[in-house]
Amino acid sequence: MSQRDDLLASIAHTVRDYRAGEIATPSPDHVDRWVRQFDAGVQVSLLIEMDHALKHTYFAKSAVAGFFAHQIKHQGIAGASPCDFWKAAHVLDIQEQGHSQREIRQLFGTALREQCGFGLKDCGAAGGAAVYLDDALFTGSRIGNDLSTWITNKAPAEFTIHILVIATHRLGEWQCTDRLKKAATDAGKKMHIHFWAAIRLENRKANRNASEVLWPTAIPQDPSLQAYLAQEKKFPFQPRQPGGKLEHGVFSSEAGRQLLEEQLLLAGMRIRSFSKNPSPALRPLGFSPFGLGFGSMIATFRNCPNNAPLALWWGDPDAPPGHPFRHWYPLLPRKTYAGVDDFDVIP
Repeated sequence: MSQRDDLLASIAHTVRDYRAGEIATPSPDHVDRWVRQFDAGVQVSLLIEMDHALKHTYFAKSAVAGFFAHQIKHQGIAGASPCDFWKAAHVLDIQEQGHSQREIRQLFGTALREQCGFGLKDCGAAGGAAVYLDDALFTGSRIGNDLSTWITNKAPAEFTIHILVIATHRLGEWQCTDRLKKAATDAGKKMHIHFWAAIRLENRKANRNASEVLWPTAIPQDPSLQAYLAQEKKFPFQPRQPGGKLEHGVFSSEAGRQLLEEQLLLAGMRIRSFSKNPSPALRPLGFSPFGLGFGSMIATFRNCPNNAPLALWWGDPDAPPGHPFRHWYPLLPRKTYAGVDDFDVIP
């Protein structure tokens, strides 16, 4: 097999359980069809970097289930008597949009029954901590929406809330915490909040040189991209300086990272051009209220967030003739529920 064939097979293997039972199992041919939308000269290099990145940012069902199962006896959460803790805990089912919390609760409930002998329906007692489960935090808007309402209307006068997710992004975590603290203060309640995650990714502007999302060091000489950036008055683009020290090995090298950033950025601009009036939030590197886009490379077996680059998830070759979705073939075709995004919602 050629290097290209090896890479196609490796990527397909990494994401093999993506939306299992809903779409066809990703194959090397599927990955090849996606990468052929890029210039021939960069395809192998792009595959090399995608192969590396996905091994660090794609969470298969087994990894997700294993993480949440491990939290049951995490002493930082449950103390020395974990089953007693969970018997009293209130594992919230309050998600207003999407299905992710329901599905994560099912995984967690299975693990809880295996380890403690009871399920989620048996949990909840006066004075027990509250627990919010979800797959990932990007901007923090969805968790903030759900918990602000709960804090205002249902939380006791003093409470502890544990937020358990596979991945968080530092800016979103900070924004979410700040918002929930304000909600508690406004409601006259005392809150103790804790976040737990398998991976925390840096994406704050002040730390952009050590960011672990796509954050280009320079803007390609592309007229449409230059014009697009010129429209951004409130939050002008600030490039990342190369060479920052990252906590996690999301990228294989600085050169590989820059190639990934450049190619996914240009592809995202191309995708935006397919729509006559694209939403301002539809940014080339993922839904975001500002900049070139959120730039997260996180995806799970359940879905790919709209906070990831458009080139990963946008498009549908089976869309009706004339629909802009027909112009791009996605690597991780995204699922929505009646038009509702299943990760963070960008207004």
